[in-house]
Amino acid sequence: MFIALLEAMRPRQWMKNVFVLAAIAFGERFWDRVAVEWSIAAFIVFCFLSSSVYIVNDVVDAEQDRQHPRKRKRPIASGRLPVAVAVPAAILLAVFSIRLALAINPGFTLCAGLYLVLNLLYSFWLKRVVILDVLLVAIFFVLRAAAGAEAINVEISRWLVICTLTLALFIALSKRRHELVLLDENASAHRVSLTEYTPYLLDQMIAVATASTLMTYVLYTVDTRTIEAFGRALPSVDASPFIYTIPCVVYGIFRYLYLIHQRGEGGDPDRIVLSDGPFFVNLVVWVGIVGLVIRFF
Repeated sequence: MFIALLEAMRPRQWMKNVFVLAAIAFGERFWDRVAVEWSIAAFIVFCFLSSSVYIVNDVVDAEQDRQHPRKRKRPIASGRLPVAVAVPAAILLAVFSIRLALAINPGFTLCAGLYLVLNLLYSFWLKRVVILDVLLVAIFFVLRAAAGAEAINVEISRWLVICTLTLALFIALSKRRHELVLLDENASAHRVSLTEYTPYLLDQMIAVATASTLMTYVLYTVDTRTIEAFGRALPSVDASPFIYTIPCVVYGIFRYLYLIHQRGEGGDPDRIVLSDGPFFVNLVVWVGIVGLVIRFF
């Protein structure tokens, strides 16, 4: 049962919480030991808080998950983890997370609390509302980034907010498309909001999110504040050294679209990051370039 509970906590999806750590890198606090410690504490809070939310969501969606070829194997849907054990575990995780958040600072606690409340509303109601369901998923990522900034008391960049929002929208819409195509006629039995979507509509939305993400990131690299924060402009162009990361961002998004349309993937972003070789290598290159810019510029 302990293994089933650990599985229900979805530790593999904790990588989504790396957005909490974005502020320490782009806020130029990476070499501040105290800031690093607070960021790690904030990351832990969101890991356990998200696990609490995952368990609650699985309890609410148990019947619908049994209609899904992969999700029916989840601990609660399959019956390996009783609801009588899952619910108290979720409550304990949430209480522990909020108590730890209070030890960081009030601003961070507010972000963590808002994340928890909105997730509960999403699990019980808002995920059934078309468009709002994917928009809320994107907002959850923005709250992670905002919480990371609050944890170390730095001003959150407007570019970080917009890039996070559009990228998360792109991923959430791609996941909806995967579910719709995979489940076909059984889509409505798994998720009510899927009855309001069509592959064509989702493709249009994904196209908008893709263009918005790329444009926002490019504008970030040439923004005056970015140039001031990360060294002088490059000799040949009026842009920050982050301009060298643009090819990685373009390739990463195009590779993801390729996996969605040609490989029928997109339902599990965490698995794509870890299992698709080209995508993973590209991500490592992007992280490497960003690290060099932060360290030397």
